[in-house]
Amino acid sequence: MWDGEYTIGLKHLKDFNYLPAECYQMQSLSDRISRVYSRGLEESVQKFLEMLGRLNRAYLTTVEEKVLSLLELELETK
Repeated sequence: MWDGEYTIGLKHLKDFNYLPAECYQMQSLSDRISRVYSRGLEESVQKFLEMLGRLNRAYLTTVEEKVLSLLELELETK
């Protein structure tokens, strides 16, 4: 999980049948979200990042990518 560590049985996991490249993209997206997410962020920013973490696709739209990149840049400078 992108926002914590959980122990669950395999029978409770849903398989999205991602290709290896898509699995890599999902891991990369999860890593990016984890780097910027914190409880100190505004609630709207937290909710946006949480929504990105729940996407059932291995890519971001152009607007989603721009917003996440802006958040990464903003938080790097702090």
